[in-house]
Amino acid sequence: MANITFGGESVTLPAVEIKVGDQAPDFRVLSNGLEEVSLANYDGKVKLISSVPSLDTGVCSQETKRFNEEADKLDNVQVLTISMDLPFAQGRWCAAEGVKNLDTLSDHRDASFGEAYGVLMAEYRLLARAIFVVDSSNKVTYVEYVPEVKTHPNYEAALAAAKEAK
Repeated sequence: MANITFGGESVTLPAVEIKVGDQAPDFRVLSNGLEEVSLANYDGKVKLISSVPSLDTGVCSQETKRFNEEADKLDNVQVLTISMDLPFAQGRWCAAEGVKNLDTLSDHRDASFGEAYGVLMAEYRLLARAIFVVDSSNKVTYVEYVPEVKTHPNYEAALAAAKEAK
């Protein structure tokens, strides 16, 4: 299980840790239009999945905008940002920030993604910051559980992994 802190304090995560080589677990989240979305919605594509606590925070906002800028340059890669934010709030944030090249998805209803990927912080019912790259056959090719939730992930490594995945 990943050892993660939020503001320097340890948080409790599900007893699940995704590793490179694992088959990506399925999940059920909501799109900004309230449609249920799962891994199957992205069959045949490489997925760069960014797990963040909330789009309304500085680091999460910067991270999502950075991946939105990079998404246009990635071939056959779908970038997903998943948080516990309500779908309406995600839609408003995307419209205000001009984010159009990635999908923001809400895990607020079931915490299905947070439980399956080991990123649900029990103390806050928010998702920890993590990056997963999943290839077109749903095999995990890159994982980064960011040790301190309030810090940025390794963008270059995640983007390189997404470009290399088939």
